[in-house]
Amino acid sequence: MGTALVRVAAPLRFLLPSRHRHGEVAVAVDSSASIVHVVESLGVPRTEIGSLLVAGALAPWSRRAVPGDVVDVMPVARPQPVAEHRYVLDVHFGTLARRMRLLGIDTAYRNDASDPELVEQAIAERRVVLTQDRGLLRRRALPAGAFIAGSDPDDQLADVLDRFAPPVAPWTRCGACNGLLVAASREEIAHLLEPGTLTLGTDFARCADCGRPYWRGAHASRLDAIVAAARPRSS
Repeated sequence: MGTALVRVAAPLRFLLPSRHRHGEVAVAVDSSASIVHVVESLGVPRTEIGSLLVAGALAPWSRRAVPGDVVDVMPVARPQPVAEHRYVLDVHFGTLARRMRLLGIDTAYRNDASDPELVEQAIAERRVVLTQDRGLLRRRALPAGAFIAGSDPDDQLADVLDRFAPPVAPWTRCGACNGLLVAASREEIAHLLEPGTLTLGTDFARCADCGRPYWRGAHASRLDAIVAAARPRSS
C-alpha cells in the first residue's frame, strides 16, 4: 500500500469534499483499483471526466493505480458531443424540464422516476441523464449522463446549454408532456380555455399528444426572456 497524487482540474473541483478543493489529493492505492475508481472515490463521477493523464501521458481508465502515480483529471470538453440531443431528467429538475421543453429540447421527465427507471429509459430511448445525484452517474449500466451544476433553474439551464449546445426551437414542445405542438385555430381550442382567455391570447397551439392548449398571453414576456437568454448560448 502506498499513495498516488491526484490533481483535479479547476472546473471539477466543486465536486470534491471541501477539504480537497485546492485540487491536489494524496490517495492511498493498491494494485486492485483502477485510476478511474480512484478518481470516483474522491467524488468525481466518470461522466464528468474527459481524460486521465498519468505522468503527463494519456492513460486508459482501466489502468491500475500504483503508488507514486501522478494522475491529472481533465474535464469533459464543451460543447460535449452526444449521439442525439435527447435528455431525461431526475425528479429534482421539474422546472428545468419545463424550460428545456420551452426551448424545444426533447426532454423526458417524471416526478416519481426511480434511479433504475431513469437508467432503463436512457437506454431504451437513447437519452442523456441529467442529475445532481453522483450515485446515479456512477451506475455501470448508464449509457450517458451529466452532473448539472447550480441550485437555480436559470443556472441549471445555462449549464445544460453550455455543456451540450443543443439546437433550440422555442415554442414547439408541450411543457407538460414533451409532445410536439401543432397550430390550432381559436375555434378548435375555445372549449378548453377559461372565459376571457380568447380575448387575451393570440397564436394558439395544441399539444399533439396530450391536447393541452397553448397561446401567447400575459405570461409570454417572461417566457420570451428565457428564450432570449438561451439563444446566444445555444448558437
